Amino acid sequence: MAKELGVGIIGCGNISTTYFKLAPLFKGLNVLACADINMDAARLRAEEYKVKAQTIDELLANDELDVIVNLTIPDAHFSVSKRILEAGKHVYSEKPLVLTLEQGEELRRIAKEKGLAVGCAPDTFLGGAHQLARKFIDDGGVGRITSGSCHVMSPGMEMWHPNPDFFFLPGGGPILDLGPYYIANLINLIGPVKRVGAMTSMASPTRTITSEPRNGEIIPVKTPTTIQALLEFVSGATITLTASWDVWSHRHANMELYGTEGSLYVPDPNFFGGTVEASGRDKDIKPLENWAHPFGIANQESPSGPRANYRTAGLADMAASLIDGRDARCSLDRTLHGVDVMTSILKSGAENRFIDLTTTCTQPAALGIEEAQALLK
Repeated sequence: MAKELGVGIIGCGNISTTYFKLAPLFKGLNVLACADINMDAARLRAEEYKVKAQTIDELLANDELDVIVNLTIPDAHFSVSKRILEAGKHVYSEKPLVLTLEQGEELRRIAKEKGLAVGCAPDTFLGGAHQLARKFIDDGGVGRITSGSCHVMSPGMEMWHPNPDFFFLPGGGPILDLGPYYIANLINLIGPVKRVGAMTSMASPTRTITSEPRNGEIIPVKTPTTIQALLEFVSGATITLTASWDVWSHRHANMELYGTEGSLYVPDPNFFGGTVEASGRDKDIKPLENWAHPFGIANQESPSGPRANYRTAGLADMAASLIDGRDARCSLDRTLHGVDVMTSILKSGAENRFIDLTTTCTQPAALGIEEAQALLK
């Protein structure tokens, strides 16, 4: 296979700028074209990033493209990814991959039949902070992980997103929108999940947009906005996960893991960097010695200061896996297991019972310093 894959993008909304800006950091990726149901949006991105604007049909028929990145809204992920596979091209999708396990299995069937690959965000677990946490666990730093807690809570998305409607419809909500970051990192750190139980609720049946340009518009809420879940892992660890858009402020840490020999404090899995802390049996919490992981080096300014952002690393790793003939870290099996976890959590909340998962996966290979450097130009 060629040492560089031609990349096309379907969906030219907010998130597309991240892929356009960061893809050039990585080997094996050459973004050549983009498409959107709104051709004006496609032309705007194409002009901004010097690529070709095409209709979706034209993009799917473009022989220069090997892999297409699906950045459409969650409700369209399945249908668009299916079309991409049927056109004979590899797929890399924004999260969530699909909204049901059945949709994911259909993509798996088509991909296998055509000899194609499917990958999916999030790839933030490849960040320097989370790979440092992985190394510390693998090296026995806190013994065997037995339990832990995760919290991702805020007032919601309608205060900053210009079109927040889809966040509050089936396929949205905090568990399907933000849960992928936490679940992907837990799979990275601990492995697959065995069963889940949850309670779900919503604080209000409507939301009022306060962002521009639709300030004051009322939109419906048709999916749970607070989820309290318990995850039992194949390893035996039990982790609580709270995901909510009904919380104005809190003091919970993003992720804490408790082991037989100590505790590990992992920064927000929504980002690549941050400080990893740990304690032993002495209960003395200290930051781990930082390492020179390339995906932990700050490369962007943000309202909270410099931060590391290497989104597209998962796509680059997928490209390298296709070229090298190895397993991709953001693979279909792991992504589909994450979908199984999230949809089972919602099902548990709706049916008031524990749900045994029907899928499983392996932990992704750790991404050390040399492996990460090999992905960069």
